Amino acid sequence: MSNIEILKKSAINALLGVLLTFPITVIKVNTIDREITWRWYMILLVGSVVFLISFLWIKQLERQKAGVTFKFKESKIGQRYHTTISKPGVLKSVLITALVLITAIPFITSPYTTGIITSALIYIILGLGLNIVVGLGGLLNLGYAAYFGVGAYTYAILNMNFGVDFWVALPLGGIASALFGFIVGLPVLRLKGDYLAIVTLGFGEMTRIVTENFDSLTNGSSGIAKIPKPSFFGHTFGSFGSTRYIYLIALAVVILVIFIVWRMENSRVGRSWVAMREDDIACESMGIDLHKSKLTLFIISAAIAGIAGVLFAAKNTFINPQSFTVWESIMILCIVVLGGKGSVRGVILGALIIILLPEYLRAFQQYRMLIFGFLLVVMMVFRPGGIIQNVRKVYKIEGDLTNE
Repeated sequence: MSNIEILKKSAINALLGVLLTFPITVIKVNTIDREITWRWYMILLVGSVVFLISFLWIKQLERQKAGVTFKFKESKIGQRYHTTISKPGVLKSVLITALVLITAIPFITSPYTTGIITSALIYIILGLGLNIVVGLGGLLNLGYAAYFGVGAYTYAILNMNFGVDFWVALPLGGIASALFGFIVGLPVLRLKGDYLAIVTLGFGEMTRIVTENFDSLTNGSSGIAKIPKPSFFGHTFGSFGSTRYIYLIALAVVILVIFIVWRMENSRVGRSWVAMREDDIACESMGIDLHKSKLTLFIISAAIAGIAGVLFAAKNTFINPQSFTVWESIMILCIVVLGGKGSVRGVILGALIIILLPEYLRAFQQYRMLIFGFLLVVMMVFRPGGIIQNVRKVYKIEGDLTNE
């Protein structure tokens, strides 16, 4: 498509954009004073924005069709950075410094900021858990919030009825969710593709409806309140102290989950998941039990979500079924897709963007979901692999094999 055609198409799109948004952008009605204000300048503003976005959009699509992709030339600073970071001991020092700085966050920021970052850490845990299923296994799970809810309700119910402490409930929440993942996964993992997504979506909704109607156990739609925050060997903290304490616990769990995922990814089991994602028929022909691999993947992923659920219940001290709807599952899936499927660094970045960005866009409260949706669409079109795409591992066999 020539530049003239692109300009014509962009102009038509700008005209359509002005016509469609005319009633809400140009006409402003004051119902109290019964006055109508005509904001004609909005025509120019809306038309210019739509024209510019449309032009860039079509231009980029044409570049993609021609096989032209963006290649960022690495600057001298970038080259020096990679040379320095690859030196032995430098990466370790950088990681230790970063860990010290992250640990110091609750001691140098306000309780509000600490609370938001704690929420982001919980969603990092959830993203890493779902990344095992979606990123490594290539399976679509739209009911992931159900495992999250099982973990949260396990802590709340056990504490309310039996006085179980947070530290005892933390592994129990993971075990309960893993058991739930096993029960769900056993019959449905013979499905794949869209069918698996629909069935997991159904199980997620069933879990929410059960918690809403099982009043005697879950307190129905009213939820469970006054869930105690974690203590330190019997010592309880004040409001600010408990906020810091939960932050440190969430940070420790994030590090543990990253370590587990990294070890699993590089293990025989993890490689079988990746092989299953790439080609399940070839994978099965190599002697890998697909059903067993899928079930293992589902159980581990569910256990991680259950632990995140216990943390969520302890942080908020209140849970109800509306905390674990299908929209929660979609948001966790967005974290994985936006960050980069299969990439741990990508999932961390995705969770920080999706959880922190809306908080810091409160000044644009009316438009923040619009901005957020637009960013997701742009990502899906121009960078479907996510912000930090997973790098395919290459294994090299050294030595001369001809004599063997």
